[in-house]
Amino acid sequence: MCLAIPGRVEEITTDGLIRIGRVNFGGVVKRVCLDYVPEIAVGDYAIVHVGFAISRVDEATAQETLATFRAMGVLDEELASEEEAFARAAEAPQAACPDGSCAADPTPRNLPERRSSSR
Repeated sequence: MCLAIPGRVEEITTDGLIRIGRVNFGGVVKRVCLDYVPEIAVGDYAIVHVGFAISRVDEATAQETLATFRAMGVLDEELASEEEAFARAAEAPQAACPDGSCAADPTPRNLPERRSSSR
């Protein structure tokens, strides 16, 4: 899953020409690119998707969204470090054919017959 999560901007710096913020997601702080929301300031809440702030949001909406994500149990998954995400994926049951292409029934499917063209 890949959600856009609200977080509070705690600090703004630059890395070369890029605005970078320290954003707090209910206790987890991450570095986020702020270039897509030039109006954002310290103390504001931003919606962040894959490391980029994509819009500004009010505090009430941000808190409500964080609470909903916590209740759904997806917040820890979305805010995990890369190492935690890989460890979680390694522990998860693995499917032989994730796309379902190796069904248990080896019977050939009924396909439409080809019609030969007679000239």
